[in-house]
Amino acid sequence: MKLEGKGIIVTGAGSGIGQAIAACFAAEGALVVSVGRNLEKLERAREAAGDAASRIFPKAADISGRQAVAEMAAWAEHKLGAVDILVNNAGTNIARRKLTELSIDDFDRVVDVNLKGAYYCIHEVLPKMRKRRQGLIINVSSVAGVRASVLGGTAYSASKFGMSALSLMIGLEEGRHGIRSCLVCPGEVNTPILEERPVVPAPEKRAAMLQPEDLAHAALFIATLHPRATIPELIITPANQKFQ
Repeated sequence: MKLEGKGIIVTGAGSGIGQAIAACFAAEGALVVSVGRNLEKLERAREAAGDAASRIFPKAADISGRQAVAEMAAWAEHKLGAVDILVNNAGTNIARRKLTELSIDDFDRVVDVNLKGAYYCIHEVLPKMRKRRQGLIINVSSVAGVRASVLGGTAYSASKFGMSALSLMIGLEEGRHGIRSCLVCPGEVNTPILEERPVVPAPEKRAAMLQPEDLAHAALFIATLHPRATIPELIITPANQKFQ
């Protein structure tokens, strides 16, 4: 098993990319704390992992709250012994995303989860990673964090650009402490967040997108690299989606 003995936190693990990564890492022997707002969803996701379910520990927490993240991180450390890998995957978007429609409350909601929530998680795990002189942080961003996207919308693009900078800064400042950071920027992925689009994609279009397991395979590749190697940024898109 490629990740045996590793302790891992995966946020946004109740569905989609986070669920796939948590199941994939647990199948490779890791102990995984799966984080999301809805404990029932996390439990269903854990059960769907089959034989690996016993290595997944659901923890309900809203990562947009600083205190909730602090409590989650302390619980995870107690459960895992140490956090070797953090996967910042939790993300959200809203339907009314054009500047002409975007409200301040909705902007705050998207940034609170996508950017501030990721930072809160990093803030909690980084000191002990630094002390052990090892650790990996995988930040699931978006191509909307590389090229501003009308499809993704103003708040989403702004939050993902922020996450991109945050992830790259970890590498610049913490690489000398043995900490690696990888920014993963997927194109369109068939996940429940698509239900928040103004026009929900048809089933045939969703079938041609990246699937959550594609991102799980990419994350596993990153997580199993030798510690001397790092991938600062990985862009992965469906074969039929132009990146320009």
